Amino acid sequence: MRDQPSYLPPPEDVLEIGAPEQFAALSHPLRQRLLFALGHRPATTSQLAAQLDTKKGNVAHHLKVLREAGLVHIAETRQVRGGTEQYYQRTARQMVVAEPRAAGTAAMLTAVAQELDRSPAETRLTLRHLRLSPAKARELGEALAQLVDETEEAAEDQPVHGVLVALYQQALPASTNGPA
Repeated sequence: MRDQPSYLPPPEDVLEIGAPEQFAALSHPLRQRLLFALGHRPATTSQLAAQLDTKKGNVAHHLKVLREAGLVHIAETRQVRGGTEQYYQRTARQMVVAEPRAAGTAAMLTAVAQELDRSPAETRLTLRHLRLSPAKARELGEALAQLVDETEEAAEDQPVHGVLVALYQQALPASTNGPA
């Protein structure tokens, strides 16, 4: 097996998700898993199919949807055995959903659940509800983002770990006896 060529990092550091076609692309768990798989290094359709234990045609279809939505691009093409090998890469190191929508959020959480199930190491998943002032919530959100952004990555031979950070205000229950 030939070594994979070295690549430049994704062209963008942060991509803000907001277009309808991006939300549609994010609404499928396999597309989420493809984005996870492309998080650190470009890969071919064959490499992704093997890594995600699915068919190449399935991967090719979902990569096309992600590419049309501007979430992945072709980082390099190479001629091999009379064909063209394409290496796909995410368009940004980090993707931020500015206004999460139910379908995209559900797909993302489903993909995370699949990744947790496949993890060979112990995983940590915690849900805690806290009473916070708006200022404290903003402070916590900034601290969490800073912690993730400033964590220095280890060498290439170390395992990749997924980090999901969510901070949201819990919705109040609908009241049938509200003020008149």
